[in-house]
Amino acid sequence: GINAEYMGTPSECLFFFEMQRVAKLTTRPGLRYLTYRPRIRDLNFLLHEVYNYEKHYTKLGYDVNRETMDSILGEAAKFAEEALIPAYQAGDAGCGFKNGEVTTPPGWKDIYQQFAEAGWQGMALPEKYGGQGLPQSLSLAKTEMMATANWPWGMYPGLSIGAIETIDLHGTEEMKQTYLPQMATGRWTGVMDLTEAQAGTDLNQVKTKAIPAPDGTYRITGEKIFISCGEHDMSDNIIHIVLARLPDAPPGTRGISLFLVPKYIVNPDGSLDTSKKNCVCSSIEHKMGIKGACTSVMVFNESVGYLIGQPNKGLKHMFTFMNMARLGTAIQGIGTMELALQNAVPYARERMSMRSLSGTKEPNKAGDRIIHHSDVRRMLLIQKAMAEGGRCLLYRVGQLADKFMVAHEKGDEKERNRYEDEMGLYTPILKGFLTELSQEAAYYGIQVYGGHGFIKEWGMEQIARDARISTLYEGTTGVQALDLLGRKLLTSKPPLRLLYGYTKEILGFCSANLTNPKLAPMVLKLTKLTLQWWALTLNILARASRDKEIVGAASVDYLFFSGYVTIAHQWAVMAAKAHEKLPKATSEDADFYKAKIQTAEFYYQYILNRTAFHSKALKAGSKIHQQIKEEWICRTE
Repeated sequence: GINAEYMGTPSECLFFFEMQRVAKLTTRPGLRYLTYRPRIRDLNFLLHEVYNYEKHYTKLGYDVNRETMDSILGEAAKFAEEALIPAYQAGDAGCGFKNGEVTTPPGWKDIYQQFAEAGWQGMALPEKYGGQGLPQSLSLAKTEMMATANWPWGMYPGLSIGAIETIDLHGTEEMKQTYLPQMATGRWTGVMDLTEAQAGTDLNQVKTKAIPAPDGTYRITGEKIFISCGEHDMSDNIIHIVLARLPDAPPGTRGISLFLVPKYIVNPDGSLDTSKKNCVCSSIEHKMGIKGACTSVMVFNESVGYLIGQPNKGLKHMFTFMNMARLGTAIQGIGTMELALQNAVPYARERMSMRSLSGTKEPNKAGDRIIHHSDVRRMLLIQKAMAEGGRCLLYRVGQLADKFMVAHEKGDEKERNRYEDEMGLYTPILKGFLTELSQEAAYYGIQVYGGHGFIKEWGMEQIARDARISTLYEGTTGVQALDLLGRKLLTSKPPLRLLYGYTKEILGFCSANLTNPKLAPMVLKLTKLTLQWWALTLNILARASRDKEIVGAASVDYLFFSGYVTIAHQWAVMAAKAHEKLPKATSEDADFYKAKIQTAEFYYQYILNRTAFHSKALKAGSKIHQQIKEEWICRTE
């Protein structure tokens, strides 16, 4: 079987770290600290061996070499390990709220100031707006490490990235010059304001009004709920990206416009008018998890707003922000799996319980360590296989994000739309599928800990609670599934073109490796499942004309089938590279490559069997879902 040290944490992380160096940031006594150390070797395998990022950057015109990448990612890893993970559990105490003011957990504001001063926020923003002009994918790698270490804290700068991208892509030049330099420094942050009490996923029901003013601005009136990081004490100003309706707007989503509404109005000289808030936080939510990330109710009462993009095209423009947020949520899913794994492995290597079924392993101890038990290894390997497979997909999409931004900077709309469409195929899989798997990974983390996993002070239950929201915000799993099957595939023009492009690539890989005896078992299975993916899609397309509910009934199972096949492709690619590198590898690298190959085998021989269930389930049709009367789903009389 796979060497235990390659299940996620390097050997020096086998025991819980003593966090004395960061005690000043965590004021809660009795905590057994969760630990996290970014797996730089795993990251380098993807960036430099699987995807050859240095060549990718050169081709796109970026002046980024291996030394630059190593330096940036090394500093990001250090920040995640030394500042963020120690403050993670303390943040579970939540935010304070009084008289419209929100205070973040102890130490978080100081950590954010360090983050901003180090220049992390503006990494991928163009230099002309105060950024560093680095590739999106490099910023993505930084974000993954920091989000894994402390996701709730990471939401504050993370949401700002979406706001920055929205202004950069759709705002006026004056708007960019006014807001982007301050946001690039981190002095100002940004959030999106979509949801209203009656309008969650269904934005047709948005009622917030935008009335034109004589000076060319607008007066925004309405209430938004569930606004992540809508009010806090980390930055000097908060830029709200708000959906609202103009007086003459057509009904439905065709009549929604997008507005920039700052917390404090910016004076002509660039200073802030702090005498009065332009929008106010009336309350914050009390939540199951991510308690350190404030969730606000925001009130706009004739607030001054500025139109972003074209009137009545707000939803289209907002999708820039939403897609960035969905990609961020995918990172949360990967981070949850990684953090659960990195803390479950040391526990499994320390905890002694019972004897191994294959014979006593440690006769001089009271019991064998539970890492020897096959069921415990099953749980750890599921965590590992899904975290590393998801990470591989993330950095594949990261290259597409780079190409998208380069096309945008060049004004090449055709290429920009091409890469945006291609990313669109992977977005619901990243967001919908990986976040569902993160729930499973968090569950296994608790199971490995046993009763201690249920106890708050050990921290594993916080990982599970914080992860739960990831399948809800930015569109539930059902919404992501409908987006994939309905909008991205069946109703695209022409239908299935995105699926055709990706499956053609998979089959090309399989064909090229079919004669390799080391890869043949994998590629044969991958070929079969890829062809089945096509057959299932065509089957749904054919049935949809006579069964209007079939898309809704089949979509979640379709998402899971698609996700498992997509991750299978990632593992086949990684296994191929590991086999290529293994013959000339050093002793330590050889163990690394063997672990990759063995994890790929585990994925193919164990996890991938789940596709059989989903393929059968999505063929069941909608009648079995719809035939029962609604009152008999749960009748209590």
